[in-house]
Formats: sequence, structure tokens, C-alpha cells
Amino acid sequence: MVGFNNAWVLVFLLAIPLLVYLYYKIIEKKKKAALKFSNVAFIKSVKSKQTKKPKILFYLSLAILAFMILGFADPHIPLKQTKEGVNVVLVLDVSGSMQATDYKPSRLEAAKSAAGILVKSLHEKDDVGVVIFESGATTAAYLSPYKDKVYDKLMSIKPRDGRTALGDGLALGIDMATSIPNKKKIIVLLSDGVSNAGVISPSEAVQYAKSNKIQVYTIGLGSEGKTVLGYDWFGNPQYAELDEATLKAIASETGARYFKSVDENTLEEIYRTISKDIKREKEETSIKDWMFAIALVLFCVYLYLRYGGKQILQ
Repeated sequence: MVGFNNAWVLVFLLAIPLLVYLYYKIIEKKKKAALKFSNVAFIKSVKSKQTKKPKILFYLSLAILAFMILGFADPHIPLKQTKEGVNVVLVLDVSGSMQATDYKPSRLEAAKSAAGILVKSLHEKDDVGVVIFESGATTAAYLSPYKDKVYDKLMSIKPRDGRTALGDGLALGIDMATSIPNKKKIIVLLSDGVSNAGVISPSEAVQYAKSNKIQVYTIGLGSEGKTVLGYDWFGNPQYAELDEATLKAIASETGARYFKSVDENTLEEIYRTISKDIKREKEETSIKDWMFAIALVLFCVYLYLRYGGKQILQ
């Protein structure tokens, strides 16, 4: 649907029917004046003059005026947002639990491989970056249109032994997503544990995401059964715990989706689904230059017919 940034300018279009009315009133007045004379030669002269000033010039003038008015009204139409693209930030948990081997060859390696599918499937105008978190958060790959470089940095990520600062990781991902303005912003957050470290809580990070209009897709990483991560000093097994409630809340409150991954195959399918799910918003694109260009072409036609193509008009 066509919209106008300066819609008030369209009021001047009302002058066009008024000009048409005045034009025909003047023509009618000339005809009546001619009929007052009995001189046939004079009437023929009037008709001859009318043929030298054809109506086409008048209507060309009106068309030029109309397109100029439309141009100044600044019309815009919705077009697919291929010019600006989308900012996509991957926020990956690299805490100690990501070294578990219930995913082959490990949770982290499976996560990296699956995330690589998303990176490679993004459009040319999209930017992508990677944030990793454990006890704190850091940047693994800055937001960039060069997917190959980001992919290489993604593959070079190593596991760490810290706890899970989920809020810090999400907050840093939001900062990265907003570093390039005027683009739709998407975050894909993957974690396999409970947030138990950091200075920013997940709920605070969610409010930060909402204030920046960022959708956060979340992926919960965890097998169907219990996964043993190690043993305490007394020989008791330590299991990985997945906080699905927090991940679901993050996705729901930011208008995105939560996915549960149970193995490396479902994880890859999740990233493919997210890639297809990313919607390129329509942006308002100004077409005022088109209006002025049409007016210019019509003006050139007018000049040709008026001064260079008299033989056509006679």
C-alpha cells in the first residue's frame, strides 16, 4: 500500500480539476466570441489557431504538475528488506557442562557444528556475530557480513570450566545486535544449564532485549536421561540441569520460540528451522525520485512537441 510522508502536499492536486474546468470555460468563451462575427474567414482563423495549440500540450502540463506534486508528497511503498538485511547474534553457553559427551563428539562441538549451518544459510546482506558465556561473557566473533570468517571463529571456540552466566551472555549479545543500526535484530541463545553466575539476571536481560525490540530464540540442550558431569569429593554423581522454564520465558517475552534439543540431530534441525523462521520485514521505500523522473520525461516530451515537433501537432 502506498503511503506519503508529506500527505498534506496532495491538497494541491485539487488544482488540476480546477485548471481543466477553466481551460474548457476559456475554449467555450472563444467559440461564443467567434460566433458573434459573420466573417467566415475569421472563424476559420480561430479554428486554425486552435489546431496549433493542441490539447495534448495542456494535458501534458497537467501530468507534469501532478507528478511533481506527488514527488513533493514523498510517496513510499513496502518492499522486502533485502537492502538492510538482519543482524543475527549467536549466544553460546561454553560452561563446563558443555564438555559432556551425550552429544557426539561433545555438546559444544555439536552446538558449533549446528550453529555453522545457520551461519552459512544467512542472506548476503545479513550480519552475524558470536558471543560465548560461562562465568562471564565475551565476544568470539564481532558482528560482520563476512560469514566465512565468523564461521572459522565459531569453529575455533574451546570449552571452559566456568559456571553459567546466562544473563551476562544475553546482555552482551544484545549490545552486539544493536551495534549496527536500522536492521532487524535476532539472537539465538543456546544453553544447557541453570543460570548461576554473572552480574545481570536473565529477567533483566529480557527487559533489555524488549526495549531494543530484539527477538531471542532459545535452545535448551539436554538429553532425555540424566547426564553425569562428574563426581563430588564424596563420590556422588553431579548431573547437568536444564532450566527450561527460564529459556521458555525468554523466548516468549521477546516474541520468539523455544526449542528443546535432545541430540546432535535434533540440534541441527532446530538451527535449520530458525534459519527459515527469520522473517525479513518490509521496509518503507521512498519512490519520490520516480515521480520526479516521470515528470522530467514528460517535460522533455512537452518541449519536443511544443518547439521541435510542430509538424506533429499541425
